[in-house]
Formats: sequence, structure tokens, C-alpha cells
Amino acid sequence: MDETAMWRVLDDERAGLADLLASLTPQQWAHPSLCAGWTVREVAAHLSLGSRIGLGTFLIEIVRARGGFDRLVDGTARREAARPRDELVAALRAASGSRHLAPGQRLADAMMDVLVHGQDIALPLGIDRPMPLEAARASAEHIWRRGFPFHPDRRLRGFRLTATDVSWSAGEGTEIQAPIATLLLVLTGRYAMLPDLTGPGAAALAVRAAGRTGR
Repeated sequence: MDETAMWRVLDDERAGLADLLASLTPQQWAHPSLCAGWTVREVAAHLSLGSRIGLGTFLIEIVRARGGFDRLVDGTARREAARPRDELVAALRAASGSRHLAPGQRLADAMMDVLVHGQDIALPLGIDRPMPLEAARASAEHIWRRGFPFHPDRRLRGFRLTATDVSWSAGEGTEIQAPIATLLLVLTGRYAMLPDLTGPGAAALAVRAAGRTGR
């Protein structure tokens, strides 16, 4: 995808998620998301922050997180989540059209982030939120090649992932099949999606994941 197309997806996803969040009840905001340890509220807070955080704030937060990327992401989301729901929705809506990226973030990272977190919100609430196929394919390729922070090439070593709805595959080994949106969620560590996988490698991956999570 070219940058114009990626920005268009990012704008559309942010605006659509702002509409979705504005329609949710307080109980739905407090519902656990697919993102481990976060409710819908923390996911919304994280999404609302990316287009606003500057270098100065980022440096303060990385010191506060003692240099840990995961701690930085978690801490900023939880602090931002203390804001009223209406403010979080307004911030996310205002992000649609912004061309600011968080320090160190690539446009492909931002697009992948909003696609995945949109499903983190929608799926646990039983809401159907189709993912744009080409954007999902591009995001899957990006995260597979980049690795950080999910390192799917390590976690999924020994498996060949093949999309059933677009032309995309990655890895070597026993085949696993699923729609590209499902594969993107698995690539980013959403093990809740394992029951939606098919192919001879699906059961083996479920066993591996259970051993890692203790469940």
C-alpha cells in the first residue's frame, strides 16, 4: 500500500472507532478487551494518544517506564484512561485527519495498531467490525518482516501461515489457515483467536500457546 492509502485507512478506522465508542454503554467500556490486561477503556485511551504525544512527553514516559516499551505503552494508556469517556472519544475523532505519528512510529505501525485494537474492542463485545483486506494484508506483512514488538517469526516458528481470503503467506512448516484479519490478530499475540484457525498446524499451535500462557 502507498502512504496515501494507508493514511486513508487510518483516518477511516479512527473515525469509525470514535463512532463505535460513543455508542457503547459504561458496562461495555469496562468490558475486558482482547488486549491482555486492558478493558475497552484502556484500548480507547491508547488509540486516542498516538496522534498527540510529542517527543518531550515521550522522553518523560520512557524514563518513567525505566526504558521498557511495554511498560511505557501500558502506563500511558492507564493514565490516559482516567480521562472522561467523552474526552477520549473526542481525542480519537480529532486524530482522524492528523498526520502526526508518535516518536519512533512508522505509518505502517500506526495502521496496524488501529486495525488490531479495533478488533480488541469489537470482538469481545460481539460486534462485527470488518477489517479492510488489503490493509490487513499489508499489516500482516509489515509485522512479520519487522518483528518488534511481537516477534511472530519466533513465536510461530515451525508453522506456515496462509490467508484464505487474500494472497498472503509467511513462515515455514506445518500449515495454518485463516482469514487475513484472524492471522493478523494471531501475529500480534491474540491467542483468543486460535479456535478460528484451521489446517494441520492449528491444534499444535494451540498446545504451544497453552504451554506458554499456563492455560
